[in-house]
Amino acid sequence: MPLTVDQLIDPAVRAFVTAVNAGDREGFQAVLAPGVTMSDDGSARDPAEWTEREVFAPHARMDVESQSKDGLSLVVRYRNDTWGEMRTAWRFTVSGDAITRFETGQA
Repeated sequence: MPLTVDQLIDPAVRAFVTAVNAGDREGFQAVLAPGVTMSDDGSARDPAEWTEREVFAPHARMDVESQSKDGLSLVVRYRNDTWGEMRTAWRFTVSGDAITRFETGQA
């Protein structure tokens, strides 16, 4: 059974997942630190281009299956209108209340 967003331990990660699931670009940008970096399956990507193409334009949804003890790593059933559903791993680096880096790839 997936975790609810309220069960996510880290506030920045919780805000990230909430924004993705709501299609909330402003909320998403608000949780990212200036200069945020990311990778997809080990390849560096431009966060703004990637999130528009993979998250917002194709209406992405994250259903969290599990989280690490610190809440900075998730296993997610991720789906969007482009790729359908896949099981993905997400890792976050957080400084203060902002995400400075996120990495995703197939789990």
